[in-house]
Amino acid sequence: MDIELRDIDGIRPYENNPRQNDQAVDAVAASLREFGFRQPIVVDEAGVIIAGHTRWKAAKKLGLTKVPVHVAKDLTPAQIKAYRIADNQTNTLAEWDYELLPIELKDLQADDFDLAMLGFDEDELAKLLAPEGTEGLTDPDAVPEPPAEPVTQPGDLWLIGAYTKCPHCGEVNES
Repeated sequence: MDIELRDIDGIRPYENNPRQNDQAVDAVAASLREFGFRQPIVVDEAGVIIAGHTRWKAAKKLGLTKVPVHVAKDLTPAQIKAYRIADNQTNTLAEWDYELLPIELKDLQADDFDLAMLGFDEDELAKLLAPEGTEGLTDPDAVPEPPAEPVTQPGDLWLIGAYTKCPHCGEVNES
């Protein structure tokens, strides 16, 4: 894949871009500031953005004058239109592993890395970094899912120490 540095003013956003990305510009700008460009902006031969609208906006916000660009010369107009959509949609299909993500975040935190620049809001980070074992205790909506196989069945008799609980009315009697 060929990547070239181009003048940012020679690149234009696609006017019918269906992805609304203004809310992500600050986070992407923070990422560009910290890590630099690691993914080029993909444009057609006329310099119209195919993929990378948010990176382009973030680069402009940072005052960059040159950005890395890949010109997709081999795509048909239909493929360009489809890739614009697929590039955005396929990112939404992935999910976080919520057992591994907190471990990674805690490692970064131990290295004094600024977690705020990762794109999570304060509430999300607080939940991800919360001590284990708090699920269902602080948030009434965070109740664990019931087991796939029920522990009891209708009509089961519960023995509670020296007492028996009636499966029909719930009354507790001495055994």
